[in-house]
Parts: sequence; structure tokens; C-alpha cells
Amino acid sequence: MRSSSLILNPALVLLLFISCAGRRQEVVQPTATLKPDKAEIKLTSTAFKDGESIPRPYTCDGVNISPPLEWSGVPKTAKTIAIVCDDPDAPGGAWVHWVLYNLPAENIGLVENLPAIENVKAGGFQGQNDFGKSGYGGPCPPSGTHRYFFRVYALDSELPLKAGATKADLMKAMEGHVLLQGQLMGISTVRFSGGRSKGKHWLRFHSAKPDTLSERVSIEAGDS
Repeated sequence: MRSSSLILNPALVLLLFISCAGRRQEVVQPTATLKPDKAEIKLTSTAFKDGESIPRPYTCDGVNISPPLEWSGVPKTAKTIAIVCDDPDAPGGAWVHWVLYNLPAENIGLVENLPAIENVKAGGFQGQNDFGKSGYGGPCPPSGTHRYFFRVYALDSELPLKAGATKADLMKAMEGHVLLQGQLMGISTVRFSGGRSKGKHWLRFHSAKPDTLSERVSIEAGDS
């Protein structure tokens, strides 16, 4: 009988261990709600919704003014905001339409028709776009439908950039400082029947920057 009880005891110990382990597992299981896998800044515009066409006033076919933007969800630890708008569908690679940086983090948006000057009144700078100018340059696709991505970045510091920086300058300076980001995408389609398929015509069209639609039509017609 002693021998039999010595054989059974290890089995009982094993059962007790499994039972206790199961109870411990139930106790340590997390009950808190998990955070979203990917938090991001919400970027919106009262002029158009994500994925929709950018209205004519904000393109080269209209008065070519910058659209209003609003954002929310910026981390409290952020010091500055940066914004970039570019067209990844441009024939020669991404075409930069707008660069802003060192905007105060407490800002929650940009008004429509921001003056095309280097210094932003509320603080910060506008950099150089690929038209070679400061401020915003609206969509002006040479052909087809293009996508325009407006991206906002919350940064943990003020960037050591002077006025007139390019997108390349900005992206390099932002390395290691981005806390959170978000984006808004709009589209634009060629409205002129002839399109703008020739790159040099497109560049000349942009650099002239006439003030009225009739002047723009005349310039393009004379470029043939």
C-alpha cells in the first residue's frame, strides 16, 4: 500500500499544478481596451472630402488659391506642424505643390487663400514648391486625372530651416522628429480639351501665372 501511494502522489501534484496554473492565467489576462494599431492626425477641408475632386478655385484653371485645411489629434507633446502637398502622378515624378513648416503646434488649421509669401502670419514658413515659388501652386495636370496628397506632420521640435526650404530639405530635417501624421487626398482632371501633354508647355503655363482664365487659355493656345 505504501508503494501504491508513492506512485499516486506525483500524479496528484501534477493535477494540482495544472489547476493552479489555469487559475493564474485567468487572473493575469488583460481586461483593458487595446489602443488602435495606427493612430493618426485627422486632416480635413471644408472645400472637398477625401478622394473627391479639388474645386476649380484651388487649381490653375481657377484663381489658384490655397484651400482651407483643418486638423485634429495632434499630440500634446508636439512643438510644430509641417505640411506638404504633392502629386505622385506627375510625368517626371512627384511634383511638389506646397511646403509649410514650423507652424505652431497649437494651430488647428489654415485659412483659405493663404498669401503666397515665405512668412506665415501666425508663425512658421512656406517653402519653395516645384514651380519655383513660395506658397501654394494648385493642381494643373498635363493629362488625365491626378491625385494630390496633403500630408500633415506633428513634430517634437522646431526645425532648423530658414525660409524658402524645399520638400527635400524638410523631409531630411524631419527625420527622427515625427510624432504623428495624417493625410487628405484630392483629385484633379484636365479640363482643357487639348490637355497639357507636353512637359515644356506645362512648365511655361505654370511659370506665366496669368490672373484670368482667358489669359491662361491664350497662353496655352499660343504654345502649340
